[in-house]
Amino acid sequence: MSTGSALRVLSLIPPMTQLNTPYPSTAYLTGFLRSRGIAATQDDIALKLVLELFSPAGLRAMRDKLDATPARKRSPTLHCFAENFDRYLATVTPVVAFLQGRDPSIGHRICGRNFLPEGPRFSALDNYVDDEGGDPLAWAFGSLGVQDRARHLATLYLDDLADVLRDAVDSRFEFVRYAESLARSQPTFEPLARALAAPPTLVDTTLQQLTLAAIERDKPQVVLISVPFPGSVYAAFRMAQSIKAHAPEIVTVLGGGWVNTELRELKESRVFDYFDHITLDDGERPILALLEYLEGQRPRLNLVRCYARVDGKVRYFNSSEPDIPFAEVGTPTWDGLPIDRYLSLLDMLNPMHRLWSDGRWNKLTVAHGCYWKKCSFCDVSLDYIGRFDGAPAALLVDRIERIIDETGHSGFHFVDEAAPPKALKALADELQKRNRAISWWGNIRFEKSFTPELCNQLADSGCIAVSGGLEVASDRLLKLMKKGVSVDQVARVTRAFSESGILVHAYLMYGFPTQTVQDTVDALEYVRQLFAEGCIQSGFFHRFACTVHSPVGLNPAEYGIKLKALPPISFATNDVEFIDPTGVDHNSLGKALNKALYNYMHGIGLDEDVRAWFNERVPKPRVGRHFIAKALSSPY
Repeated sequence: MSTGSALRVLSLIPPMTQLNTPYPSTAYLTGFLRSRGIAATQDDIALKLVLELFSPAGLRAMRDKLDATPARKRSPTLHCFAENFDRYLATVTPVVAFLQGRDPSIGHRICGRNFLPEGPRFSALDNYVDDEGGDPLAWAFGSLGVQDRARHLATLYLDDLADVLRDAVDSRFEFVRYAESLARSQPTFEPLARALAAPPTLVDTTLQQLTLAAIERDKPQVVLISVPFPGSVYAAFRMAQSIKAHAPEIVTVLGGGWVNTELRELKESRVFDYFDHITLDDGERPILALLEYLEGQRPRLNLVRCYARVDGKVRYFNSSEPDIPFAEVGTPTWDGLPIDRYLSLLDMLNPMHRLWSDGRWNKLTVAHGCYWKKCSFCDVSLDYIGRFDGAPAALLVDRIERIIDETGHSGFHFVDEAAPPKALKALADELQKRNRAISWWGNIRFEKSFTPELCNQLADSGCIAVSGGLEVASDRLLKLMKKGVSVDQVARVTRAFSESGILVHAYLMYGFPTQTVQDTVDALEYVRQLFAEGCIQSGFFHRFACTVHSPVGLNPAEYGIKLKALPPISFATNDVEFIDPTGVDHNSLGKALNKALYNYMHGIGLDEDVRAWFNERVPKPRVGRHFIAKALSSPY
């Protein structure tokens, strides 16, 4: 076991990730490094960027940029901002404080609808006006619900300001997905290199100031930057660029989920103008090895899953050392992250859907990897899925109790690929044994192990919601996907959760290989019935994307498709286009699916023929109108 390092390590979260709770990667690494006696700190630059931009000083800087835009070229959002600037200036601080939970009394003024300037984003409220022209939000919040109602209005206000920032300052800006197109499956570094060489925007200069302030405060010798999504890559490189310009002696290291999936064929040496090292997969072992190398205690050849530039060329080093067992990675720590400054947003009124953006959740993992690891659309060949490793329930509850003591928050989001039923039962047993009250939610598989009895026990242990993959609701396609579930089984399992008082969210998919229009219509009919029967309360349709690391990408002929040739890869690769002999226009179908689902989540249109959601003529569902009801009446 390592006895520590004299090097100081700072882990940073780049924009954009989440605004309501810290992305957990730095918390995991910081907790682990401290458990090994290493001086480790962390900071969330993503949150700090938003708080700096959406402040009186930030709004004044936006207005200065807006003044350079001719009135004839201004969007409705910019016109609204210019006309109501003084009101925005007066309200931005109390709105942010309200969303942080620090000034709840202002919620009454927000609900009055005379306090906040209302830009184009507020037009969404027109969807909820009743036939008598009454309060558009009464159906969701009733005559009370002041805090939730105000939080939804404040979220729309913040969305308007984000649109101002995008239209006047940086066209790439979005919450969560900032400059995403520069990094998603980009075969070459050129688009990102051009963006990084361009004059900095207001967002860039603010990001630079925040990064250098963190460096000055913690004085690290090593900076770890974690990029979980394509929408955080550009900012990560801008941060590294700032560090290299002002303190080139600091060693910069890039890692995270996006790196693990997209940079496995890296050949581009210019990346190392910004980062000295890039690590793949779980960071604990590679970082320990890197720190030993930097202190002269390990030769470079013995680095673990690590890229570096040597004599101008990219080299990959991978000494075959075992990963740190999940039971030994330590307890995540949020020390150093501003947990009282995160913003609880309410952008979706659906009670399940809102959990992703509303509330401060301690993110924790029940087990490493996926115990199923068979789904054909998933990156099962990669470590984060393929290496399953659990920990005793007593150890997990020890971690839970330490985190509650540190943060003061007892809500947990278990971020497993799919939490194992046996592990969840053991966790529930241990929580009951210790008489420990928490609330938690997480991702599962809708498998028959989740009996009504187990669902009741999980609810008693604090489970408030679960999410799981129904994908394409078609037994033929579920079998092709190797999901290991059937539609009627999903119906019974989801009903068991719902009857236990646990909200259920279904991940849904369209455009899977060989999926026909008839398959799509049938799937929507299944989904309609699941909503109508109260089995699921929320869902999200996403378009199937074939990845190079999935069984579909590795063995396309087994799924009836042909892959299109990839261009020469020197930078990032993940998604790969394919030719499906069915020739279905999934883009058009996707619009109908998402429109239907949005309405179903608000209890609208559950009795209508599903064909009404499609603009084009589609076949009648082959599914009986009472299929799900009959499945629910069958033995479990």
